[in-house]
Amino acid sequence: MKTCAVVGINWGDEGKGRMVDLLTEQYDIVIRYQGGGNAGHTVINEKGKFALHLLPSGIFREGVVNILGNGVAVDPDNLWKEIQYVAAEGVAVTPDNLKISDRASLLMPWHRDLDALEEARLADKQYGSTKQGIAPFYSDKYQKKTLMAGELFHPEKLRAHLQDILEWKNLILTKVYGAQPYTMEMLEDWIRDCCEPIKPYVCDTHAYLQQAQQQDKSILFEAQLGALRDLDYGIYPYTTSSNTLAAYAPIGSGMPSVSLSETVGVVKAYSTCVGEGPFVCEMFGEEADRLREAGAEYGAKTGRPRRVGPIDLVATRYGVELQNATCLAITKLDVLGYMQQIPVCTRYLAGGKEIDHFPFPSELGGAEPVIEWMQGWNCDISGVRRWEDLPEEARAYIEFIEGQTGCRVKYLSVGPERDSIIIR
Repeated sequence: MKTCAVVGINWGDEGKGRMVDLLTEQYDIVIRYQGGGNAGHTVINEKGKFALHLLPSGIFREGVVNILGNGVAVDPDNLWKEIQYVAAEGVAVTPDNLKISDRASLLMPWHRDLDALEEARLADKQYGSTKQGIAPFYSDKYQKKTLMAGELFHPEKLRAHLQDILEWKNLILTKVYGAQPYTMEMLEDWIRDCCEPIKPYVCDTHAYLQQAQQQDKSILFEAQLGALRDLDYGIYPYTTSSNTLAAYAPIGSGMPSVSLSETVGVVKAYSTCVGEGPFVCEMFGEEADRLREAGAEYGAKTGRPRRVGPIDLVATRYGVELQNATCLAITKLDVLGYMQQIPVCTRYLAGGKEIDHFPFPSELGGAEPVIEWMQGWNCDISGVRRWEDLPEEARAYIEFIEGQTGCRVKYLSVGPERDSIIIR
């Protein structure tokens, strides 16, 4: 069967939603396999402009089945709001084209509270959380203190289980943080108002995917964030709380026996980063402001200004390796059109010497970028649709990235719209 993962190579915000929306034309099923509502995938197509946080980006393609896998942090409240949001724009969302794994765990109301409480406790040492409850959720999941979506079909057992979790969670809320406790009545309201509306979408997606495999259906796996935010291999502790790598796609989707045919690694033509943590190639001042404005670099979930910098080929090589990318998609190439000279971070200066490997997280804080400069093309390329029609300088820039990463660039995005793409 044909399978493909669309994953981030760097810190996230690379434009994965834009690429999933494009590529779903070739696939029967799209699966989100990790993460939650703490990041946004922006999609622009004939239906409008959308910022998705939980819904898979294939939801806009008729005939495509979209799945939230068991590895996703399913927030019933925000998911239901998101379903209503896209439905109001004429996008059909039904149990036929959206399915939620019955083995996916539910993000509870207190998870967002705990996220905010812990960031407040950390004060100037905080991790830069979006306060969507993701870290507390995954912590509870691995402590076996969450509800699974399938429990909604077993109300008596659900309430007994919820009572046990409530008792434990209130100890943490009140004793550790001095916060107000939750009551069973509050959780009953949450089940009625938030969980019951999404219940029709919950099913045994593992069985569905087994059948799809037998029917040789094609499947696209959609990741959230990027390789450098992976819990195990990223810039820990300034990571997300799940595994963002393509290798996790079969597990988090409900198809652990499946292997990937292709992995499309998405890289922005320059670097961006939302939140705290080391960002070696970061620009500051007027230079950063101009790039941020040119690329409209503000978080889709939070609206926070993104930190910006030149493309970081040390981090990108590392991300390509972690994701085992078979090809790359470069997004926002058109944004660099205003630059006479384009900076590129090719190595780091760390410990008094130049290195080309991505160092251990503790060493990143003292690293400095080694910058090389490439000739800019200094013109608008947003209307270009063929590789050979790009300015020579733009082609040289892409070929330099290929040479430095050892990975072929197959897709070049020159605008946010679905058809603003060059395919090599």
